[in-house]
Amino acid sequence: MVFLMPALAFLALGLWLTILVCLFAVALFSARARDTLKLNHCWRIASQLLTASMFTTVVIGLLMMAERSLPGSGPGLENTARMLGLYTDGIAIWMALMVAFIGWAILRFAENYLRGDPGRERFLPWFLTTIGCVLVLAFTNNLLVLAGAWVGVSLALHNLLTLYPDRPQARIAAVQKFIVSRTGDAFVIAGVLLLYHHYGTFRLPEMTAMQAATAADSTALTAAAILLALAAVLKCAQIPFHGWLLRVMEAPTPVSALLHAGVINLGGFLWLRLFPVFDGFTAGHMILLAMGGTTAVIAVITMMTHYSVKHALAWSTCAQMGFMLFEIGMGAYTLALLHLLAHSVYKAHSFLAAGRTVRVSAVDLFPELPVSTRLLWAGATATLASLMLVWQPWLVEGNAVFGALLVLAVASATMGMPRGTSVRGRASIAGLALLLVPVYAILHALLGSAVPDHATFVLPDVAWIAGFALLVALALLSLMVALAPRSRPMASLYRHFSQGLYLDLPFDQLTRRLASNALAAHAGFNRVPHHPFTMEEKA
Repeated sequence: MVFLMPALAFLALGLWLTILVCLFAVALFSARARDTLKLNHCWRIASQLLTASMFTTVVIGLLMMAERSLPGSGPGLENTARMLGLYTDGIAIWMALMVAFIGWAILRFAENYLRGDPGRERFLPWFLTTIGCVLVLAFTNNLLVLAGAWVGVSLALHNLLTLYPDRPQARIAAVQKFIVSRTGDAFVIAGVLLLYHHYGTFRLPEMTAMQAATAADSTALTAAAILLALAAVLKCAQIPFHGWLLRVMEAPTPVSALLHAGVINLGGFLWLRLFPVFDGFTAGHMILLAMGGTTAVIAVITMMTHYSVKHALAWSTCAQMGFMLFEIGMGAYTLALLHLLAHSVYKAHSFLAAGRTVRVSAVDLFPELPVSTRLLWAGATATLASLMLVWQPWLVEGNAVFGALLVLAVASATMGMPRGTSVRGRASIAGLALLLVPVYAILHALLGSAVPDHATFVLPDVAWIAGFALLVALALLSLMVALAPRSRPMASLYRHFSQGLYLDLPFDQLTRRLASNALAAHAGFNRVPHHPFTMEEKA
């Protein structure tokens, strides 16, 4: 077994790297190919490579589990991964598996969706480049490579957002995103350099080992935490830097699905990857907690005011990313990883099935039960959920804020009971809502071993106060929406919330002006129609 495990590890990791190289090779070949038949072959090969990547990632995960459970197997996978510049922990496995699956699903959808579309031939190379860069980012153990992959994802996505260069508003929105992304890239690079200044290495396992051994803090580490938090806030489109996300809706649906289901999650992944190098709660955690929580509360209500499916989904993404960063700021890293994976799958399906959603939304809603009846059932269900969490506080890692948030989710799920439901039907709905607690516990236990140990993480009082304040604000606004949706105060609130409380205006106006100037400067160049990597001067 001692000799077998290193051989299997080298084979699996070598195969995974080979598939990654092949993805980039297919991207380059499809960008240069002129023959339609060859391009169609590229689509099929890309789908097969992503399937192979999923299979290989699962094998690597099984080898990692075998190493931990079988005595005498030795650290073959870990040593081989270190040799190849990879970091094969649970977070990397789950992230790479999710990225390959989402990429495969979007590619299968886009193959038919873009058939006959002039942007189809430009879509594949940039799509595969984006997926490849995210896979590198997920598996690398070198922060310099991570920063390079982070920049590569942003640059490749920009070319997908400008798939239709003849649409002026789409181009302006894409350049706004470009400006925000370059700012975030600068923060990531600066943060990585500060971590190097503190630890003297770019290798993440060495940083983690040094932090566990010394638990030393420094100005450089504090500055790195702040810069990386700001980078995550920009990547996750948090208020007030969220305007670009609402304006890139002119991109085709597969691009929107890739952005909302994959790329925008990278701010959360960055912190899930790097939190072990920091000593507990930092200034960066406070930024994530405050900005993520504020965005979540505002975006949830704003989402309810929009009738456009894509705009409602965009605000939903803002809210979900806000919750994820809020969870990271509160030190609930396992919950944040679960949130990241679940949101990716849910949001990919939401965008790819957006047409079906439009048809469903045209159906008249069922009339609801009287408010008093719904409140009675919601209160009873919330009480039972609270008793379950008091009995087993480990379900939410002993965190009262997330316990209250889970209880609020259970109560909200019960509030939608339609009129005419029998008592048995109401009990069934309440029972399904209560199932959220054990289902969350099972998923939490499944992912718990993937996240590095953070049992010593301690929240300061200011974090608890901010967390409960944001939770109370969310609960009060939700009650107002549920109890008096058509009242005059709610009509006034809806009018302002429909514009996101105008919080994006200053930053949006600045980036829009810069985007307009940038587009005017490059008006003398055209993109070569068949070669998306090439620019030519206008005649």
